[in-house]
Amino acid sequence: MKIIGYLLGSIVLLLAACLAFFHFKGVPQYEYAPPEHVKTLQVTPDSARLARGAAIGAMHCMECHAAADGKLVGKPMNDLPPMFGKINTLNITQDPVHGIGAWTDGELYYFLRTGIHKDGHWSPPFMPKYSLMADEDLHSVIAWLRSDDPRLAPDSREYPPNRFNLFIKTLSNILFKAPPLPEKPIVIPDASNKIAFGKYVADNLSNCYMCHSGDILKANALHPEQSFGYYGGGTEMRNEAGEPVFSANLTMDKETGLGNWTEQQFIEAVRFGKKPDGGMLSRPMAPHSMLTDEEVSAIFAYLKTVPVIKNPVQRYQASVER
Repeated sequence: MKIIGYLLGSIVLLLAACLAFFHFKGVPQYEYAPPEHVKTLQVTPDSARLARGAAIGAMHCMECHAAADGKLVGKPMNDLPPMFGKINTLNITQDPVHGIGAWTDGELYYFLRTGIHKDGHWSPPFMPKYSLMADEDLHSVIAWLRSDDPRLAPDSREYPPNRFNLFIKTLSNILFKAPPLPEKPIVIPDASNKIAFGKYVADNLSNCYMCHSGDILKANALHPEQSFGYYGGGTEMRNEAGEPVFSANLTMDKETGLGNWTEQQFIEAVRFGKKPDGGMLSRPMAPHSMLTDEEVSAIFAYLKTVPVIKNPVQRYQASVER
């Protein structure tokens, strides 16, 4: 018993020492080392890229960085799972000091792919890293960030620096790492290949699997289909009131998923937030009107190929007062 006690005591001390190390080390720094073709990247804006970038920005950037007045100066992320603590997003307007106005196209590209800032610090797990987004789509986002969209006009507002909790510091050191740059160009699949195109829109472009799989900590950003409970839902999120909302099962299980949905019902739910039986989907699931019918139809076609998971997710019910 003494030996067992000593072993357990040693394990506890070792664990405490590791946690103390992560606490004082904080979120890791990375060497800022983009290849030459990224350093010298210059995105040529055109009307198609600006329109596409604005649509992608509405889906990703606006949802997390837009303040109440629509300016992209950051805001509290109240819909994150509670384990992440209180987090504010950053100012991504064209302000050269408080925003991204002094960033080059290459610096933006490298950050969006890896999460590594030009000073070497790394954005923790809650900031998506767009490792699988097609080069053209990423270039479109950069073109839009450079545009004259009034929501991106220079604005010096910003929140105080985030104070990351021990959980985030530990995750950033042992579980989540800066992903590598793609080894070869990523292209958007031809829309005529509906399943491949749907997988791209769902996984690479929209990151649907991150919230709609079984555990956000077990999502695989480089190989989404290897994520735990892939599209089976059940991840706890929060709505704007701070209430728990569990993500829906998007597999084709007839009892707990989408097995009885029509394609048109799915399109209206994704694009406009409409439930098949009436009412609106609850936050943090926002309407994705920036996606086209063709894109959402392709997602539905792809979801039909995903292994079915029976997972009776507890669905959010608004209180009578609300």
